[in-house]
Formats: sequence, structure tokens, C-alpha cells
Amino acid sequence: MAEPKNIGELIYTYDNAAGEALGKRESHTPRIDAPAKVKADEVFDVKVTVGPHPNTVEHSIRWIAIYLYEEGRAFNPVVLSNISFAPVTVQPEVILKLKLPKGGVLHAVEYCNLHGLWSGKKEIKVG
Repeated sequence: MAEPKNIGELIYTYDNAAGEALGKRESHTPRIDAPAKVKADEVFDVKVTVGPHPNTVEHSIRWIAIYLYEEGRAFNPVVLSNISFAPVTVQPEVILKLKLPKGGVLHAVEYCNLHGLWSGKKEIKVG
């Protein structure tokens, strides 16, 4: 049996992918489209996409979870959203309307049923 790992060690990122995962970075790393700076408590759009990626029952993105690591918060991250996708009919894209009192880092984690967990991040400054 393989040595157990912490869950964080099981999540691929664009920068930590190695071996076979190197060829999967472009199609699996979630992309977060959001402004780099926003005004406090002003609503703004965040779009998270994955792909291009196959969307079949045998190979598809099954869910995306979005978290905020909030500046100055004692316990992080805050769960913002969890979205599940049905293969074939639903594309892996999410649009959220956020309103942040403080800056932080958005993290998107997606699950591909063949290639595991992948994460992307984007810093958002508030001021």
C-alpha cells in the first residue's frame, strides 16, 4: 500500500504538475477571470473555466469548488461555492457575483474523473 498523503499533496497546480500531469496542465488548471482590484463591498463578477476538456461520461469535469483565503481571517479558507456538473450536457464554467469587504486569494479546485484534483488561484486586492 502507498504511503498516505495529505489532501493538499494530491492537488495538482500548473506549477507543481510533473510526469504525465505536465501534459494536462492547460486543459485541467482552473482559470479565474476576475479584476485584480475591487472596491470594498462592491459587487463584481468572477468567472471560473476549465478546458478545453472532453465532456463525456467516461472523461469529464465533475465539479468545481471556489474558496476565499481572506486577508486577516483567523481560520481560512471560506467556502464560496461548490458546483457539480452532469457529464455531456453541462460545461465546466461558473460565474459568481462576489462582494468582498477585504482582499484575499480566490482558489478554484476542480475534479476530473480521470485526472484528479487541479487548483488555480488569483489574488484580489480590496481598496
